[in-house]
Amino acid sequence: MNVAVDGILYQNGKIILIKRAGETFHNYFALPGGFVDENERVEDALHREMLEELSVSVEPVAILGVYSDKRRDPRGHVISTVFVCNYEGKPRAGDDAAAFQIMSLDEALEKQLAFDHKKILGDFKKWLKIKGTYWSNMVR
Repeated sequence: MNVAVDGILYQNGKIILIKRAGETFHNYFALPGGFVDENERVEDALHREMLEELSVSVEPVAILGVYSDKRRDPRGHVISTVFVCNYEGKPRAGDDAAAFQIMSLDEALEKQLAFDHKKILGDFKKWLKIKGTYWSNMVR
């Protein structure tokens, strides 16, 4: 089992999605994120991953939820803490990101997304209205 973080970088009504460069879900859009290193706090992994993938500094404002469905990642069981973040800096694709795109949430939900990121963004859309905390099998 692995632990990961994902960041919803939301500003002026738009989010940033990366286009994956890795083998898993190659060329799919995804939330920026990655694995937590041994002895690393999830919030430190979030800061590191956002710098590595997009060259931006983030300020987490909330935890959207924890997603742990064992089918969410074809590489194995991965549990992800998803943070809602403000960000500073000019995004630039790096590390596992072949490219990035800034778009509205509705545009993002129309894309073919990696992992369970469509569910996560659907939960984020609800979060914008009613806040709350979400998880893998939560139904609202």
